[in-house]
Amino acid sequence: MADEYQMPKGELMKGKKGIVTGVANHQSIAWGIATQLVAQGAEVALFYLPGMERRVIALADTLGIKVLAPVDVTDDASMDAGFAAVAEAFGSIDFFVHALAFAPRDQIKGSFVENSTREGFLTAMNISAYSFVDCARRANAIMPNGGSLITLTYLGSERAIPNYNTMGVAKAALEAATRYIARDLGPAGIRVNALSPGAMRTLSLAGISGGRGMLAQGRALSALKEDTSMEGVAGAALWLLSDLGRSTTGEVVHVDAGFHMMGLPDSDDAADA
Repeated sequence: MADEYQMPKGELMKGKKGIVTGVANHQSIAWGIATQLVAQGAEVALFYLPGMERRVIALADTLGIKVLAPVDVTDDASMDAGFAAVAEAFGSIDFFVHALAFAPRDQIKGSFVENSTREGFLTAMNISAYSFVDCARRANAIMPNGGSLITLTYLGSERAIPNYNTMGVAKAALEAATRYIARDLGPAGIRVNALSPGAMRTLSLAGISGGRGMLAQGRALSALKEDTSMEGVAGAALWLLSDLGRSTTGEVVHVDAGFHMMGLPDSDDAADA
Protein backbone atom coordinates (compact mmCIF):
# COMPACT_ATOMS: atom_id res chain seq x y z
CA MET A 1 0.00 0.00 0.00
CA ALA A 2 2.76 2.43 0.88
CA ASP A 3 4.18 2.15 -2.63
CA GLU A 4 0.82 2.72 -4.29
CA TYR A 5 -0.69 5.55 -2.31
CA GLN A 6 1.19 8.08 -0.20
CA MET A 7 -0.37 11.28 1.01
CA PRO A 8 1.64 14.46 1.63
CA LYS A 9 2.22 15.01 5.34
CA GLY A 10 0.93 18.03 7.18
CA GLU A 11 -0.74 19.18 10.39
CA LEU A 12 -4.27 19.98 9.22
CA MET A 13 -5.74 17.37 11.60
CA LYS A 14 -3.17 17.73 14.40
CA GLY A 15 -4.79 17.22 17.78
CA LYS A 16 -7.96 15.71 16.32
CA LYS A 17 -9.16 12.19 17.06
CA GLY A 18 -11.80 10.06 15.45
CA ILE A 19 -13.13 6.81 14.07
CA VAL A 20 -13.00 5.30 10.58
CA THR A 21 -15.23 2.33 9.79
CA GLY A 22 -15.22 -0.04 6.85
CA VAL A 23 -11.55 -0.82 6.20
CA ALA A 24 -11.42 -4.18 4.40
CA ASN A 25 -8.13 -4.02 2.47
CA HIS A 26 -5.64 -1.54 1.02
CA GLN A 27 -8.06 -0.65 -1.80
CA SER A 28 -10.86 0.37 0.56
CA ILE A 29 -11.99 3.98 0.33
CA ALA A 30 -12.03 3.92 4.13
CA TRP A 31 -8.34 3.03 4.11
CA GLY A 32 -7.54 5.87 1.71
CA ILE A 33 -9.31 8.29 4.04
CA ALA A 34 -7.60 6.88 7.14
CA THR A 35 -4.22 7.24 5.41
CA GLN A 36 -4.91 10.89 4.65
CA LEU A 37 -6.09 11.62 8.19
CA VAL A 38 -3.01 10.07 9.76
CA ALA A 39 -0.74 11.89 7.30
CA GLN A 40 -2.30 15.15 8.49
CA GLY A 41 -1.69 14.41 12.16
CA ALA A 42 -4.96 12.82 13.31
CA GLU A 43 -5.27 9.98 15.79
CA VAL A 44 -7.48 7.33 14.21
CA ALA A 45 -9.38 4.38 15.63
CA LEU A 46 -10.63 1.67 13.24
CA PHE A 47 -13.90 -0.26 13.44
CA TYR A 48 -13.74 -3.45 11.38
CA LEU A 49 -16.02 -6.35 10.62
CA PRO A 50 -15.66 -9.27 13.04
CA GLY A 51 -13.48 -11.91 11.42
CA MET A 52 -11.25 -9.45 9.57
CA GLU A 53 -8.95 -8.77 12.49
CA ARG A 54 -5.73 -10.17 11.02
CA ARG A 55 -6.02 -8.22 7.77
CA VAL A 56 -6.99 -4.93 9.39
CA ILE A 57 -4.39 -5.11 12.17
CA ALA A 58 -1.66 -5.64 9.56
CA LEU A 59 -2.79 -2.50 7.74
CA ALA A 60 -3.18 -0.51 10.95
CA ASP A 61 0.39 -1.32 11.94
CA THR A 62 1.68 0.41 8.81
CA LEU A 63 0.16 3.69 10.04
CA GLY A 64 0.82 3.19 13.73
CA ILE A 65 -2.90 2.91 14.52
CA LYS A 66 -3.32 1.29 17.93
CA VAL A 67 -7.04 1.57 18.66
CA LEU A 68 -9.11 -1.03 16.83
CA ALA A 69 -12.42 -2.73 17.59
CA PRO A 70 -14.52 -5.40 15.88
CA VAL A 71 -17.98 -3.91 15.39
CA ASP A 72 -21.15 -5.46 13.98
CA VAL A 73 -23.45 -2.52 13.26
CA THR A 74 -26.53 -4.76 13.49
CA ASP A 75 -25.73 -5.68 17.11
CA ASP A 76 -26.22 -3.13 19.90
CA ALA A 77 -23.81 -4.85 22.30
CA SER A 78 -21.09 -4.86 19.66
CA MET A 79 -21.69 -1.17 18.93
CA ASP A 80 -21.66 -0.33 22.63
CA ALA A 81 -18.33 -2.12 23.07
CA GLY A 82 -16.72 -0.45 20.06
CA PHE A 83 -17.65 3.09 21.08
CA ALA A 84 -16.74 2.38 24.70
CA ALA A 85 -13.27 1.24 23.60
CA VAL A 86 -12.75 4.49 21.69
CA ALA A 87 -14.09 6.60 24.56
CA GLU A 88 -11.65 4.89 26.91
CA ALA A 89 -8.70 5.41 24.56
CA PHE A 90 -9.46 8.93 23.28
CA GLY A 91 -11.88 10.43 25.79
CA SER A 92 -13.70 12.32 23.05
CA ILE A 93 -13.64 12.43 19.25
CA ASP A 94 -13.71 15.10 16.56
CA PHE A 95 -14.70 13.09 13.48
CA PHE A 96 -16.41 9.91 12.36
CA VAL A 97 -16.26 8.19 8.95
CA HIS A 98 -19.09 5.81 8.03
CA ALA A 99 -17.81 3.75 5.10
CA LEU A 100 -19.83 0.57 5.11
CA ALA A 101 -22.78 -0.84 3.21
CA PHE A 102 -24.18 -4.24 2.32
CA ALA A 103 -26.92 -5.85 0.28
CA PRO A 104 -27.27 -9.59 -0.37
CA ARG A 105 -25.89 -10.56 -3.77
CA ASP A 106 -29.31 -11.53 -5.13
CA GLN A 107 -30.49 -7.95 -4.46
CA ILE A 108 -27.89 -6.33 -6.73
CA LYS A 109 -28.39 -8.08 -10.04
CA GLY A 110 -31.03 -8.35 -12.73
CA SER A 111 -34.47 -6.93 -12.13
CA PHE A 112 -35.00 -4.76 -9.07
CA VAL A 113 -38.73 -5.49 -9.02
CA GLU A 114 -38.46 -9.23 -9.53
CA ASN A 115 -35.43 -9.91 -7.32
CA SER A 116 -36.18 -7.70 -4.32
CA THR A 117 -37.18 -9.62 -1.22
CA ARG A 118 -38.45 -8.28 2.08
CA GLU A 119 -35.54 -9.81 3.97
CA GLY A 120 -32.89 -8.62 1.51
CA PHE A 121 -34.37 -5.13 1.32
CA LEU A 122 -34.48 -4.72 5.09
CA THR A 123 -30.94 -6.08 5.49
CA ALA A 124 -29.62 -3.52 3.00
CA MET A 125 -31.49 -0.67 4.70
CA ASN A 126 -30.36 -1.73 8.17
CA ILE A 127 -26.65 -2.01 7.39
CA SER A 128 -26.33 0.67 4.70
CA ALA A 129 -28.60 3.43 6.03
CA TYR A 130 -29.83 2.91 9.58
CA SER A 131 -26.31 2.12 10.80
CA PHE A 132 -25.30 5.71 10.05
CA VAL A 133 -28.13 7.01 12.22
CA ASP A 134 -27.09 4.68 15.04
CA CYS A 135 -23.41 5.57 14.68
CA ALA A 136 -24.24 9.29 14.61
CA ARG A 137 -26.17 9.02 17.88
CA ARG A 138 -23.28 7.23 19.56
CA ALA A 139 -20.63 9.53 18.06
CA ASN A 140 -22.56 12.56 19.26
CA ALA A 141 -22.31 11.28 22.83
CA ILE A 142 -18.48 11.44 22.72
CA MET A 143 -18.19 14.56 20.55
CA PRO A 144 -18.70 17.36 23.11
CA ASN A 145 -16.77 20.01 21.21
CA GLY A 146 -18.46 19.68 17.84
CA GLY A 147 -16.94 17.92 14.88
CA SER A 148 -17.71 16.28 11.58
CA LEU A 149 -19.37 13.08 10.36
CA ILE A 150 -19.21 11.78 6.80
CA THR A 151 -20.71 8.80 5.02
CA LEU A 152 -20.20 7.30 1.56
CA THR A 153 -22.90 7.09 -1.05
CA TYR A 154 -23.07 6.55 -4.83
CA LEU A 155 -24.88 7.97 -7.88
CA GLY A 156 -27.18 4.94 -7.85
CA SER A 157 -29.12 6.80 -5.17
CA GLU A 158 -30.15 9.42 -7.74
CA ARG A 159 -30.31 7.43 -10.96
CA ALA A 160 -31.34 3.91 -11.86
CA ILE A 161 -27.99 2.13 -12.35
CA PRO A 162 -28.10 -1.40 -13.83
CA ASN A 163 -27.72 -4.07 -11.12
CA TYR A 164 -27.34 -1.55 -8.27
CA ASN A 165 -31.00 -2.02 -7.42
CA THR A 166 -31.71 -2.37 -3.68
CA MET A 167 -28.39 -0.77 -2.79
CA GLY A 168 -29.41 2.33 -4.73
CA VAL A 169 -32.60 2.61 -2.70
CA ALA A 170 -30.62 2.15 0.52
CA LYS A 171 -28.16 4.85 -0.54
CA ALA A 172 -31.06 7.22 -1.25
CA ALA A 173 -32.27 6.60 2.30
CA LEU A 174 -28.71 7.19 3.56
CA GLU A 175 -28.57 10.58 1.83
CA ALA A 176 -31.92 11.59 3.32
CA ALA A 177 -30.67 10.43 6.73
CA THR A 178 -27.59 12.60 6.27
CA ARG A 179 -29.76 15.70 5.96
CA TYR A 180 -31.88 14.86 8.99
CA ILE A 181 -28.83 14.03 11.12
CA ALA A 182 -27.25 17.31 9.99
CA ARG A 183 -30.34 19.20 11.13
CA ASP A 184 -30.47 17.51 14.53
CA LEU A 185 -26.76 17.70 15.35
CA GLY A 186 -26.13 21.14 13.88
CA PRO A 187 -26.87 23.00 17.13
CA ALA A 188 -24.09 20.95 18.78
CA GLY A 189 -21.62 22.18 16.16
CA ILE A 190 -21.49 18.81 14.38
CA ARG A 191 -21.42 18.86 10.59
CA VAL A 192 -22.78 15.88 8.64
CA ASN A 193 -22.11 15.26 4.95
CA ALA A 194 -21.93 12.51 2.36
CA LEU A 195 -19.30 11.85 -0.30
CA SER A 196 -20.43 10.30 -3.58
CA PRO A 197 -17.36 8.83 -5.32
CA GLY A 198 -17.41 7.38 -8.80
CA ALA A 199 -16.86 3.68 -9.43
CA MET A 200 -13.55 2.50 -7.95
CA ARG A 201 -11.76 -0.85 -7.68
CA THR A 202 -13.06 -1.94 -4.29
CA LEU A 203 -14.56 -5.11 -2.83
CA SER A 204 -17.97 -3.46 -3.02
CA LEU A 205 -17.69 -2.92 -6.76
CA ALA A 206 -16.47 -6.48 -7.26
CA GLY A 207 -19.73 -7.71 -5.74
CA ILE A 208 -21.87 -5.92 -8.34
CA SER A 209 -22.64 -7.66 -11.60
CA GLY A 210 -21.04 -5.65 -14.42
CA GLY A 211 -18.74 -3.75 -12.05
CA ARG A 212 -15.86 -3.65 -14.51
CA GLY A 213 -18.10 -2.05 -17.07
CA MET A 214 -19.02 0.65 -14.57
CA LEU A 215 -15.34 1.53 -14.29
CA ALA A 216 -14.81 1.75 -18.03
CA GLN A 217 -17.98 3.74 -18.65
CA GLY A 218 -17.27 6.06 -15.74
CA ARG A 219 -13.93 6.97 -17.27
CA ALA A 220 -15.17 7.36 -20.84
CA LEU A 221 -18.28 9.36 -19.98
CA SER A 222 -16.81 11.60 -17.26
CA ALA A 223 -16.02 15.26 -17.82
CA LEU A 224 -12.34 14.74 -16.98
CA LYS A 225 -12.03 11.48 -18.96
CA GLU A 226 -10.30 9.80 -16.04
CA ASP A 227 -10.97 7.33 -13.25
CA THR A 228 -12.08 8.53 -9.86
CA SER A 229 -8.86 8.70 -7.83
CA MET A 230 -8.34 7.69 -4.24
CA GLU A 231 -6.40 10.92 -3.74
CA GLY A 232 -9.44 12.90 -4.84
CA VAL A 233 -11.87 11.07 -2.58
CA ALA A 234 -9.54 11.14 0.44
CA GLY A 235 -8.85 14.83 -0.20
CA ALA A 236 -12.56 15.64 -0.26
CA ALA A 237 -12.99 13.70 2.98
CA LEU A 238 -10.15 15.69 4.55
CA TRP A 239 -11.84 18.94 3.55
CA LEU A 240 -15.12 17.92 5.18
CA LEU A 241 -13.54 16.40 8.28
CA SER A 242 -11.16 19.27 8.96
CA ASP A 243 -11.82 22.88 9.87
CA LEU A 244 -11.63 23.69 6.15
CA GLY A 245 -15.17 22.31 5.87
CA ARG A 246 -16.64 24.75 8.36
CA SER A 247 -20.15 25.92 7.37
CA THR A 248 -20.69 22.93 5.05
CA THR A 249 -23.30 20.46 6.28
CA GLY A 250 -26.13 18.36 4.89
CA GLU A 251 -24.42 18.08 1.50
CA VAL A 252 -23.84 15.22 -0.93
CA VAL A 253 -20.49 15.99 -2.57
CA HIS A 254 -19.76 14.17 -5.83
CA VAL A 255 -16.15 13.11 -6.39
CA ASP A 256 -16.40 11.25 -9.70
CA ALA A 257 -14.40 13.21 -12.30
CA GLY A 258 -17.63 14.97 -13.28
CA PHE A 259 -19.51 11.84 -14.33
CA HIS A 260 -22.64 12.76 -12.37
CA MET A 261 -23.30 16.04 -14.20
CA MET A 262 -22.84 14.88 -17.77
CA GLY A 263 -25.77 14.70 -20.19
CA LEU A 264 -25.66 12.91 -23.51
CA PRO A 265 -22.14 11.67 -24.30
CA ASP A 266 -20.26 12.65 -27.42
CA SER A 267 -20.79 10.06 -30.12
CA ASP A 268 -17.15 8.95 -29.90
CA ASP A 269 -17.42 8.53 -26.14
CA ALA A 270 -20.58 6.47 -26.48
CA ALA A 271 -18.83 4.19 -28.97
CA ASP A 272 -15.82 3.78 -26.68
CA ALA A 273 -18.00 2.99 -23.67
